[in-house]
Amino acid sequence: MIRFGIIGTNWITDRFIDGASKLDKFRLNAIYSRTEEKAAEFAGKYNVEHTYTDLDEFTNSEQLDAVYIASPTALHSEHAIACLKAGKHVIVEKPFASNEQEVQAMIDTAKQHNVVLMEAMKTTHVPNFRLIQESLEKIGPIRRYVANFCQYSSRYDKYKEGIVLNAFKPELSNGSLMDIGVYCIYPMIALFGAPERVKATAYMLDSGVDGEGTVTVDYPSLNGVAMFSKITNSSLPSEIQGEKGSIVIGKFSDMDDVKIVYKDGSEEKIDAGQKENTMYYEAKSFIESIENNEIENKVNTWENSLETIRVLDAARKEIGIVFPADKK
Repeated sequence: MIRFGIIGTNWITDRFIDGASKLDKFRLNAIYSRTEEKAAEFAGKYNVEHTYTDLDEFTNSEQLDAVYIASPTALHSEHAIACLKAGKHVIVEKPFASNEQEVQAMIDTAKQHNVVLMEAMKTTHVPNFRLIQESLEKIGPIRRYVANFCQYSSRYDKYKEGIVLNAFKPELSNGSLMDIGVYCIYPMIALFGAPERVKATAYMLDSGVDGEGTVTVDYPSLNGVAMFSKITNSSLPSEIQGEKGSIVIGKFSDMDDVKIVYKDGSEEKIDAGQKENTMYYEAKSFIESIENNEIENKVNTWENSLETIRVLDAARKEIGIVFPADKK
């Protein structure tokens, strides 16, 4: 049994707990929040006995073996390093941190203390992603990667009323690129490695973050496009184009509704029969890394996380997005 503690009491944490609770080895045992009221409220939903409002007491608690971190991105590095130094295994919501410097510091700390550190990018763990990887040779050579994830945020309505919530605050290292664009970029890195060139454009909000944008990248033999938004929706699928056909992906964040459309017009459905809550798979892989004494996950490797944050950093530089975390 792996006893988990939680940092970050929001909807994504509820989803993670729902997915992870289907694993026999998962046990939710501790909650950290800055306020006792919030910690007690969240603990009450899951009948958790141990709550903390002091980070040092939480990280050094003997009531937990591993920590799931879903605090604002600007706090990921601080929270992760504190947990890692206390000997706790850590899984951190995407994006891993604010910038490459923070990600590298997290990785260095995991190595020093011999504990698991993994970015919680679920997409690369779902069974359909593995089938997509295996299907690339059917349509190759690959010439274009198009990832489309545009999801209107309910918090944008508040923003337009003059109320800036966390999703649109640069001091929390947020915005469309970080919150949504990472879903497009991380799988590209996992499939094709680091690109040679990164270009980016975006619609900037007055708060200092992007509402929507596009990142284009170049590889020696293919081009990549990532389209993302928190202020519009899109019904367009994503696509990996090859000279013999294309892999069309309906729901990119879950790698769901996938098919191959060959050059002659024939189609082949790709479906491994995934669980509805795909966060199950990242939790399963994280626990397996702990059990196997592998401080680096075999799928969500540190190199994947580093190359992803490098693309995010390069895109932010192109757009002109600067976070307070960049000045530390």
